[in-house]
Amino acid sequence: MSASPPSLLIAAREAAAHQHYPQGALYMVATPIGNLADIGLRALHVLSLVDTVACEDTRHTAGLLQGYGLHKPLLAVHEHNEAEAALTVVQRLQEGQRVAYVSDAGTPGVSDPGARLAQAVSAAGLRCVPLPGPSSITALMSVAGEAGWDGQFVFRGFLSPKAGERQRDVQALGAEARASVILEAPHRIEALAKDLATLGERRLTVGRELTKQFEEVAAMPASEFPAWLQASAHRTRGEFVLLLHPLGATGLEEGLPAESLRILDLLLAELPMKPAVRLCAEISGQPRNALYEAALARKKKSDEGEP
Repeated sequence: MSASPPSLLIAAREAAAHQHYPQGALYMVATPIGNLADIGLRALHVLSLVDTVACEDTRHTAGLLQGYGLHKPLLAVHEHNEAEAALTVVQRLQEGQRVAYVSDAGTPGVSDPGARLAQAVSAAGLRCVPLPGPSSITALMSVAGEAGWDGQFVFRGFLSPKAGERQRDVQALGAEARASVILEAPHRIEALAKDLATLGERRLTVGRELTKQFEEVAAMPASEFPAWLQASAHRTRGEFVLLLHPLGATGLEEGLPAESLRILDLLLAELPMKPAVRLCAEISGQPRNALYEAALARKKKSDEGEP
């Protein structure tokens, strides 16, 4: 007689079982980036439903599933065997199995193995079903303020481990007007920090160990990042996500041409702030974030009754 499923799995089934989960499909399941409590109910239901869980690391995934009261056959599919293991997954799908794929943390295929597997399944005419979940990228952007105002950013992921290539990458990001998101491992973070410091006063928001017990989020000029790391021995540990703020996101409007500010004032007199800023950026060619800063400064002065 089998044991009753944990209450969490019952809740997941009740919340998600109304949706159809076809056989012969690969389910790309996003898992927590550090905090087990961040799992989605639909992800739990699918993990309980599938015949096999393909994964980046079988030991890590066995522990993850055990934390939710689940036990499933595991199949290793990682960066070193992804092309070959994809053939096994495709064969199982053709037999009518449901297969889930999980990476060690977060969304498969985004700076993690899984992309080749999804490509092989699609090429075989089979279905891939995405199940979204926790993301260090959007988690950091949600607390970074001005960096996310216009919704535009560049996801750069991991830069090259080679010093020369990494330095060229950093300089290219320094010339990028939009916000940029970088990921980095603890053993390379100090080298990256030295390269980012060359960007001077460019604003940087650092997320370390997001969602975990010792999570840290800090904002600073890029030039101060190496000193911030060295201020505590613990700060070079854990996974990092870095947000390089947009050019012009300094909180100052003096860098905008007078004509651009005049256009902004005319538009603000007739339109709400967001469409006024958008149109001004299109007309003037100036960065939308800097214009938004200027618009906020004008609104504050108006609210305080300043001329």
